[in-house]
Amino acid sequence: MGCAPSIHVSQSGVIYCRDSDESNSPHQTTTISQGTATVHGFFIKADAAESLPSMLAYQSRATRTSSRREKRENSNCIEAETQTSHTSVKVASTEVRFGPMRLIQDPFQVLLIFGKEDSQSDGFWWACDKAGYKCNIARTPESALEYFLEKHHEIIIIDNRHTKYFHAEALCKSIRATNPGENTVILVVVPQMCNDQEETSVLSILNAGFNRRYIENPNVTACYNELIQLEHGEVRSQFKLRACSSIFAALEHCQEAIEITSEDHIIQYVNPAFEHMMGYQKGELIGKELTELPKSDKNKVDLLDTINTCIKKGKEWQGIYYARRKAGDNIQQDVTVTPVVGQGGKIKHFVSIKKLCNDSHKQIYNVQSDEKSTEENSDSQSLRHKDRRKGSIDVRSITSKRSDAGSSHNRRHSSMARIHSMTIEAPITKVINIINTAQETSPVTVAEALDRVLEILRTTELYSPQLSTKDDDPHTSDLVGGLMTDGLRRLSSNEYIFSKTCRQIEKSDALLWTSLDGQIEEEPDLQQSHSHLAIPVAFGDIPPRAAELLADEDNWDFNIFELEAVTNKRPLLYLGLKIMTQFGVCGFLNCSEVTLRSWLQVIETNYHASNSYHNSTHAADVLHATAYFLRKDRVKGCLDEMDEVAALIAATVHDVDHPGRTNSFLCNAGSELAVLYNDTAVLESHHAALAFQLTAGDNKSNIFKNIERNMFRTLRQAIIDMVLATEMTKHFEHVNKFVNSINKPMSSIEETSLNSESSDGECPSGIKNAMENRLLIKRMLIKCADVANPCRPINHCIEWAGRISEEYFAQTDEEKSQGLPVVMPVFDRNTCSIPKSQISFIDYFINDMFDAWDAFANLPNLIHHLAENYKYWKSLDESNYKGLRPPSDL
Repeated sequence: MGCAPSIHVSQSGVIYCRDSDESNSPHQTTTISQGTATVHGFFIKADAAESLPSMLAYQSRATRTSSRREKRENSNCIEAETQTSHTSVKVASTEVRFGPMRLIQDPFQVLLIFGKEDSQSDGFWWACDKAGYKCNIARTPESALEYFLEKHHEIIIIDNRHTKYFHAEALCKSIRATNPGENTVILVVVPQMCNDQEETSVLSILNAGFNRRYIENPNVTACYNELIQLEHGEVRSQFKLRACSSIFAALEHCQEAIEITSEDHIIQYVNPAFEHMMGYQKGELIGKELTELPKSDKNKVDLLDTINTCIKKGKEWQGIYYARRKAGDNIQQDVTVTPVVGQGGKIKHFVSIKKLCNDSHKQIYNVQSDEKSTEENSDSQSLRHKDRRKGSIDVRSITSKRSDAGSSHNRRHSSMARIHSMTIEAPITKVINIINTAQETSPVTVAEALDRVLEILRTTELYSPQLSTKDDDPHTSDLVGGLMTDGLRRLSSNEYIFSKTCRQIEKSDALLWTSLDGQIEEEPDLQQSHSHLAIPVAFGDIPPRAAELLADEDNWDFNIFELEAVTNKRPLLYLGLKIMTQFGVCGFLNCSEVTLRSWLQVIETNYHASNSYHNSTHAADVLHATAYFLRKDRVKGCLDEMDEVAALIAATVHDVDHPGRTNSFLCNAGSELAVLYNDTAVLESHHAALAFQLTAGDNKSNIFKNIERNMFRTLRQAIIDMVLATEMTKHFEHVNKFVNSINKPMSSIEETSLNSESSDGECPSGIKNAMENRLLIKRMLIKCADVANPCRPINHCIEWAGRISEEYFAQTDEEKSQGLPVVMPVFDRNTCSIPKSQISFIDYFINDMFDAWDAFANLPNLIHHLAENYKYWKSLDESNYKGLRPPSDL
């Protein structure tokens, strides 16, 4: 019997029950008249009309349960849902009033997470059926999260009686870590206590993220009562709280200035229009009393007392009020102050709505232009007293002095005016002031557009694009979330374990220099990490096949994987010796080749050969790309010898001691490194710090021991800056700065010199002589070298894609086994589409960056490979292949 039975009532009142999929079989129809009858093995009374639907519901569920048990070996996720529309009372949407708002709440959805089916899970199932809730059952944390992210249940019930199936608290934290998990009500089922057992505190349960505790009781009525209490209590409260987002959205976009204070006049909220009108930022106002802000002397002396007397009585006040902006000028406002009554009939808040009166719009923006003329007059009269800030005069101090004249009231704020005059004006402030001045004479449409410009300029993420979450490809979303964030900042008891060498970095984060001649304080633990190494091989001792391969290392299509194979997974040592010898690194550092060989061996030993991607082969590949870029005429013309040496060393060490896990993973796991580096650029900071510590750990491998201190400091800073540039959270900042500061100026120079005899490979002196520009070039160089896999020949590209995917798969496996938030859910080895992940990575990170780098360095072969590889991944995706190659190639 596969489908639910259907019920038919004849005109004579006779009830027929029939299986919908077996309606052609006469013996399957049961007639229920005015006595009793048996329906599929259940003995029921015909006049018990109320019990019939529930009985059939149980029978239908029993059928589904038996089929589920047959499939249990192949699935951890049980597709089960109550059929309230067929077998129980159909529950319509509920109308909920929230103040003046009228909200419609859909029927509730409940998710039961039980490791095994028992009387308690059945009790909640029937309670959901009785209450008219839609109900799903999950058996594993993975299927539970999948269900929840798909359906967004209002209530989740987690079984904590049998810890062998899963850890309830860890699962609860994982749910809370998701966006929809914030407003979900989570109930935990705990076992019954013995008579002699002491009652335990619920604090640990609440701290884990649960809302309530339910002591084991399979009685359907008890389960039903619990659900009904949740519906009318926590669930409805959370539903109302979610509706508040629409109210705040309206406030944030309202063109009128709005200020909300407590009954004690402490500022609790201001909207962007208020910030724009008054010149303050929210952070400067929230939590302050109104009395702490400067007042205008244009108001009547008793005006504030009049307003307070009115609103304290619960009456609304409306009138004209002069306010003083942060810049010190006075503006006229049409103000309405409304008291808001809270619990106990007492006033809890005051809401102020403020509009500028007539000419006050111009008054706000006239300040800058007035002060500009004041500045010019002042400069012409007393050049000897010109401000040291190169003409950057803070208009707020001038307007404060002007309005303070002859006012004893404003003398109390003279210290504030002095603080304003001391403020050093940042370039972004000058830009904002220019735009504000331009708005004065602009049409309304232009002024509104400039308002949007100002809103963008005031954000802290000027270089990071905003990725829409509505219709995004999950592969792109996961890549962005996994590579451009430092995790959910939720520390866990599951701590990632690092090698002894990795933990040593906690003792010291700097190179241990004791004298100019390079004598080093040795650390025993670090010495032990590589004291067992054999004497470094000489360049002449390279295996013949490796030497043959290295002869072609200046070719972009150089096969790093063959070098990995013939050197027994030690390609960095041999390739590093070849490249650094060609670039004269030993001569620049004044060190012997033996020291360089020893250093390369130490660095390569501290790469993890067990990592599928972040190992010494990846480091060698990045070093090869770096050297290739440094040989390009334009790059060579813009950088000096120190820049080249810094780039080669940074490429060599940029991922040393990488654990094969992302920054987000380390932050979520509460690792020692994440704690040490405050969850910020954790791995990149560790790579740079450890590289210098390893170098200083043994005089035999210290390539910096013979260079002068100032030279070392400059070189060290350049290496650290390049290693930190490989961190992806600042990816778009680096790319956009390169485009705006390098690409666009060079394009303009090239356009104006089309008829000149200048060479395409020359670097303009304005770029080469500016340290900031050379810094941008070096950052872009190592960033492109670090992620150049999609620009390699197709076979190399496929191999790298397989290796990085395997590393992400392993991280996802560990996150699930440790109960940590899954940073990149699409990288599940059972479901992931590698072509989709590569397409997303190329679209979001690679295309724009390499277009900019190609425009500077002229790399047509890389762009050709990139286009061909993109077509390859597209063809696999369009054919619904999820692997690295089509089945015919396997």
